[in-house]
Amino acid sequence: MPRPFPGPRRAAAGGAEPRDRACARPPLPVRMRRVRARSRERMAGAAPGAIMEEDYFGSAAEWGDEADGGQQEDDYGEGEDDAEVQQECLHKFSTRDYIMEPSIFNTLKRYFQAGGSPENVIQLLSENYTAVAQTVNLLAEWLIQTGVEPVQVQETVENHLKSLLIKHFDPRKADSIFTEEGETPAWLEQMIAHTTWRDLFYKLAEAHPDCLMLNFTVKLISDAGYQGEITSVSTACQQLEVFSRVLRTSLATILDGGEENLEKNLPEFAKMVCHGEHTYLFAQAMMSVLAQEEQGGSAVRRIAQEVQRFAQEKGHDASQITLALGTAASYPRACQALGAMLSKGALNPADITVLFKMFTSMDPPPVELIRVPAFLDLFMQSLFKPGARINQDHKHKYIHILAYAASVVETWKKNKRVGINKDELKSTSKAVETVHNLCCNENKGASELVAELSTLYQCIRFPVVAMGVLKWVDWTVSEPRYFQLQTDHTPVHLALLDEISTCHQLLHPQVLQLLVKLFETEHSQLDVMEQLELKKTLLDRMVHLLSRGYVLPVVSYIRKCLEKLDTDISLIRYFVTEVLDVIAPPYTSDFVQLFLPILENDSIAGTIKTEGERDPVTEFIGRVGTYVSLRRDLVAVRLPFLTPCPFSFRVKAHCKSNFILVN
Repeated sequence: MPRPFPGPRRAAAGGAEPRDRACARPPLPVRMRRVRARSRERMAGAAPGAIMEEDYFGSAAEWGDEADGGQQEDDYGEGEDDAEVQQECLHKFSTRDYIMEPSIFNTLKRYFQAGGSPENVIQLLSENYTAVAQTVNLLAEWLIQTGVEPVQVQETVENHLKSLLIKHFDPRKADSIFTEEGETPAWLEQMIAHTTWRDLFYKLAEAHPDCLMLNFTVKLISDAGYQGEITSVSTACQQLEVFSRVLRTSLATILDGGEENLEKNLPEFAKMVCHGEHTYLFAQAMMSVLAQEEQGGSAVRRIAQEVQRFAQEKGHDASQITLALGTAASYPRACQALGAMLSKGALNPADITVLFKMFTSMDPPPVELIRVPAFLDLFMQSLFKPGARINQDHKHKYIHILAYAASVVETWKKNKRVGINKDELKSTSKAVETVHNLCCNENKGASELVAELSTLYQCIRFPVVAMGVLKWVDWTVSEPRYFQLQTDHTPVHLALLDEISTCHQLLHPQVLQLLVKLFETEHSQLDVMEQLELKKTLLDRMVHLLSRGYVLPVVSYIRKCLEKLDTDISLIRYFVTEVLDVIAPPYTSDFVQLFLPILENDSIAGTIKTEGERDPVTEFIGRVGTYVSLRRDLVAVRLPFLTPCPFSFRVKAHCKSNFILVN
């Protein structure tokens, strides 16, 4: 167990002066190798209480060697008054636990060279020796002997010490360590080798971004290969070398993990990139270059766009950087029009007309110019948001630009455009216009929309229309009185979500997000029974989403609802019954691990009513129980041939007729 920081470590937290200003220690590679070797041996298995001071600072002989090693003239400067030197040294000897300071041998040498008396040294050092570190080690030994695990004891001491250091840290004294020593302290290199103390430096760096000692320490941590840990440290963003390493490591981590890893790591990554204008520009410029690569370029472009969205949500206007890194620089009129609309967050007929003329010309600009997510979101609001007003004389221009961005395919060779495919432009424009007229017509209610369902279903097959309809449904059903005015068991807007789930796999996350939001919303205007019926309708939509292949996220959400105990248990039973009715074996191990604990819950398993002699719960548990028991037995005996579950997962469509194979 590491002992509390002596010497300069305690000084940084507000203790005595750490070093004699005239006594900078020279590097001692031999001594440091011995100390590091002992440190590695200690970390490899020594008990916390068995750590002695010599493990940290070396023996007296080693420090004595240092005292004799080439700095003698500096230790006792010419012309210094003996009385002043003695008084300075005696002042240091009178501080608490000074005998534990690494500079004790240098100070003793100066004192004796100035004619100091050994009796005074012995008296002051002994009287001011309180043995703080030794007492901690003794208490640790006692705790271990009483049965406390050594690891727990070590964590207790380290966490307490971390809290004290964070509370009493003085950045000025920490910076003085470097100005006085003139080199990297040996104890600092030892500290950054341990996760506990690296975490301490991360927290201190967040609290004291201007501390030179902490900035240098973060760089040391990065140099040591731990840059993956400091993605959230603002100090790392102030040093280009450190930031570039952290950016490279974080980007590689996101790219290697797929969609789930993106959702997990993107917030911290975007926060780091958006720390300042310089970090945002550097990161986006690098990702812009990487996005041109054939292999993995599209994934990098997706990450860059997500970071742009994050910056926009935080209130930052990064539109000029986005346009500068794209192809807009070659088209100044288009760049000016786009920049104006992105900065204001709204479309306007004048700038739309400029873009319309350019993209209907014989040689239009590259389509990538208008494929900016924030720009496309503005079209969603203008064309599909209920109540949005759009100039009828310019409506066809809005529709044409959106359809052009969504449907046109360009062929490039050696940075030169060799072909433009506009085969789907006309049909896409017609579908967007048709759905816009249906969705934004205030005279059409839910009953009138039912008659137009077949038309809507045909248009929803276009991805851009499906996204617009999804936004329109979200805005519509989020109205407080929407469900209060509905009389149908399944409102037409929710039925449209089923069609979107069926046609567009990439929109599954957004559909589930909307369903979860509605499921967790308190509909206080409805009575209890109406609320339950509404939530059952939403669960039906989730089951349909599951039947379309979005299995694990849906089941994971219901599992969380069961664990949080904030959902009516009858709704969980309803979901389980519906799922058991639409699935068929074999099942994947991931699905079994998520779904089986729900069935085994006492409130679920014995309360599901079934028709006839068939018991779907027992059948499911029986099918997977044998495999689970066998797997547990293999794990218990640690057999080397244990492999993942060989089952696949087959889901019957929600219409309970055909089958869909889901990997």
